Amino acid sequence: MTMLLAMTGWDYGPWIERFSSATAGLDIVTPDDAFDPASIRYIAAWNAPDGLFATLPNVEVIFSLGAGVDHLLKRGDLPDLPVVRVVNDDLTMRMTEWVVLHVLMHHRQQFAYDAAQRAGRWEPLWQPAASAVRVGIMGLGVLGQDAAEKLISLGFDAAGWSRSRKDIDGIACFQGQHELKPFLARTDILVVLLPSTPDTAGIIDSMLLAGLARDSVLPERFPVLVNAGRGALQVEADILAALDDGTLKGASLDVFETEPLPESSKLWSHPLVALTPHVAADSDPQAIANGIAEEIARHERGEPLLHAIDRLKGY
Repeated sequence: MTMLLAMTGWDYGPWIERFSSATAGLDIVTPDDAFDPASIRYIAAWNAPDGLFATLPNVEVIFSLGAGVDHLLKRGDLPDLPVVRVVNDDLTMRMTEWVVLHVLMHHRQQFAYDAAQRAGRWEPLWQPAASAVRVGIMGLGVLGQDAAEKLISLGFDAAGWSRSRKDIDGIACFQGQHELKPFLARTDILVVLLPSTPDTAGIIDSMLLAGLARDSVLPERFPVLVNAGRGALQVEADILAALDDGTLKGASLDVFETEPLPESSKLWSHPLVALTPHVAADSDPQAIANGIAEEIARHERGEPLLHAIDRLKGY
């Protein structure tokens, strides 16, 4: 029984070590090894080399090495097999940490204090209460729900939007295109944790940003964008235009249309933008390996996979 680890841009060594410790009895190979293609029953992948999957006739399950699966679904050689995404407490908590960090940075006006520090100015600013700040979370899956719960525990007025109906205790839930407008209109800080699907491609555009609240208690009453979902969700030219014309007061971005972010991008130097290099939910590799090992064990016992995606929905 053999699993193929197939990645681009990552060091195989640590992953082989972690999977070997988590999956007793499972041989681990990489595209650099000599192996019998017919022996591969499982694939664990992140941006695997093009065409690789078409050479493996006996694969039974394909695992993403992250929460996102768009890198798999866009492949031309993806077989009609179960695709499983990463869902674990470690990944969820790391994403929530990042979201809470950046919501608080905007709420507590850290950009203004950074500028004052660079200028040598002692400049205390008025601080609104968290309960007066309306946070809206687009995407109410595992990650969005956890982030919403933590923000509410800090006192923020949090609500969520999803494409399908969600009923979550303590969270005001909006659903579908017909409820997007009222959701945006009550949002001062927009947090985006949607998956990348054909329906969500480019959803963060000028029209969406223009629909955000204009009566915020935050400085200058303009809203803020926080995106740690996927780069394909955002139209970066529209985000830059919104920052420059005052539609947005600030943005925190962990994901981008092109990654790594090109050196020519104006996002690098924009004074109202905080960037991180797609690390918001940079989960512990051992936790990922353990989760995939559990899924393989379930599959071998004939039990349902816990986190197989719906191929039609894309998540």
